[in-house]
Amino acid sequence: MRYGVPAGLAALALGLAATLVPLHAAVAGTPRTAAAPAQFTHPGVLNSRAQLDFVRTQVQAGRQPWKAAYDQMLASKYGSLSRMPKPREVVECGSYSNPNIGCTDEREDAIAAYSHALAWYVTRDAKYARKSIELMDAWSAKIKDHTNSNAPLQSGWAGSTWPRAAEIIKHTYTGGWPNQGRFATMLRDVYLPEVINGRPNGNGNWELIMMDAAVGISVHLDDRASYDKAMGIYLGRVPAYFYLASDGAQPAYPPRSSIDTRGELIEYWHGQSTFVDGLAQETCRDFGHTGMGIAAAMHVAETSRIQGRDLYPQFKDRFRHALGFHATYELGAAVPSWLCGGSLTKGIGPATEVGYNALHTRLGVTMENTRRLTEGRRPAGTENHFEAWETLTHADNPH
Repeated sequence: MRYGVPAGLAALALGLAATLVPLHAAVAGTPRTAAAPAQFTHPGVLNSRAQLDFVRTQVQAGRQPWKAAYDQMLASKYGSLSRMPKPREVVECGSYSNPNIGCTDEREDAIAAYSHALAWYVTRDAKYARKSIELMDAWSAKIKDHTNSNAPLQSGWAGSTWPRAAEIIKHTYTGGWPNQGRFATMLRDVYLPEVINGRPNGNGNWELIMMDAAVGISVHLDDRASYDKAMGIYLGRVPAYFYLASDGAQPAYPPRSSIDTRGELIEYWHGQSTFVDGLAQETCRDFGHTGMGIAAAMHVAETSRIQGRDLYPQFKDRFRHALGFHATYELGAAVPSWLCGGSLTKGIGPATEVGYNALHTRLGVTMENTRRLTEGRRPAGTENHFEAWETLTHADNPH
């Protein structure tokens, strides 16, 4: 990563950052505490039981867009009952997954496990639950480590998805899962250490994705201490990733990072020096990475709401502007010269469904461009990282 410093300076910067975080947090309107619930709700990672019941009712009644989304999932390679897992003892992932030694296989097997868990819940057909368990068991029996530069991000991608599958199977399938404890140990020992400390100096999508994984794993493990730590990092990162004019003349510095001057901040925001509502730290990098940051931010907020702390009212303006800003240009609006030098790399991916549902369906926020983009691309599928079938799970879901 470019944004690194020598160990001694890093320690000093970390200490200073720790002192300054409350100020940054206060300026951005971010809460300073993130207490886990006294008792976790299960299933409770991205999807609650009430949300899953809604999905099941809609699909069984043949209603759209849920039926089409469900059919898309089952017809995909992730929904195939003949899929064979490809676990590895060590998954090695370099920058942009080069080298790719088990990286795609791991992410896709995690998505497949989640796909079959959803199919089980909708149909109550045990063959889908057994396939989900087969995939999770294969990896928990073998994997020991992630290596190379993308290890934390890869752990975040796969580690976000595994707990979604595991929550559904553990807490709704009564046919037995003998190796559930081994799977939980895998999450605790292989994935959680890679993600729980975040990535203060990296592009923000890394830390948001890592917290998506850390929060989900913590829920599945009923680990209140890790949940608190992950939520604290998340609550500091969100205002440092999505800008609002109320933040002041510039975005918040990323907490715990070595970035502490305006010049460094502009470089960190990929050369952007004009800040407007909804701009994200990676907007001028590309919409693909920004979309992953948006999706991860919404996933954590969704899980937090299920666990008893609804962050959407607090982050409503930040989230709605971020979604609307990027939807506007993704839909084809002309790019002004002050924005990223007049050129954007679009391709936001299936990133908007969860946030749109939370803000529009549940809170009644009007988001016309986000609506056009979201509804126009249904059913949202997956891009084999960590976003999967969110039209099925979250379209117009009132719960």
